[in-house]
Amino acid sequence: MNNDSPIKALLVVTLTALLCSILVTVAAVTLKPIQKAYQNLERNRAIVQVSGLSADAKPLSDKEVVKLFQTLEARIVNLDTGTFDARFNPDTFASWQVDNDTELSTEIPAQLDVAQLGRRSQLVTIYLVNESDQLKRMILPIYGQGMWSKINAFIALDSDLNGIADITIYQQKETAGIGDKILNPDWQASWKGRKLYDEQGIFQLGVGLIKTPQSSVHQIDAISGATVTVNAVKNIVVYWFGPHGYARFLKTYRKGVN
Repeated sequence: MNNDSPIKALLVVTLTALLCSILVTVAAVTLKPIQKAYQNLERNRAIVQVSGLSADAKPLSDKEVVKLFQTLEARIVNLDTGTFDARFNPDTFASWQVDNDTELSTEIPAQLDVAQLGRRSQLVTIYLVNESDQLKRMILPIYGQGMWSKINAFIALDSDLNGIADITIYQQKETAGIGDKILNPDWQASWKGRKLYDEQGIFQLGVGLIKTPQSSVHQIDAISGATVTVNAVKNIVVYWFGPHGYARFLKTYRKGVN
């Protein structure tokens, strides 16, 4: 065939495109398990970060993260019943992947959907930090819509299931230099010691620039210039610790029903 033939040129282009598509497909299939493993590791790192199991300020190695994560007790909570659910393996069940599964998720009433989720999984995997068979911390996933992105976080509660022991925001795509200030370690540290509910069990956590001795325990710091994102984080907490989130489960757990 003549080297200048249009047919030959078309054949070369077609074969090159086909070979490239095969290589891309093979690479995607090969790398997918690696990417998933890395994503799981970073998620587990965030969980360990709020577990209180490491007093060392330096970043943990991958091996240290895995070792500490394995000491946690993973349990699946049925938010609709407020009790533990043993139908699935908590080590492999990914609740965030079934938010739109009609059989395993629930539509959120509009008046309660301050986190702008639309639907949420009926089942959520939580993590218990136990010491001498006593609950030390409970780690709960929370997520919702920020200004521009979905915000994912873990919040750790003290053994009274009211005081905030720690919080970490591990996924977000808010405005660089503004909304992403929610990643500031000092701001996240300011959550420690705050309480979600008052003595009557009514949710009270809010955001503000000015604190009084009476309000400070129920108030997180505002961030100048990032009001929308900070309010979004607050609304995420409002939803997840409200009547359509963890409130029923926390109440039954305190009573020892689970």
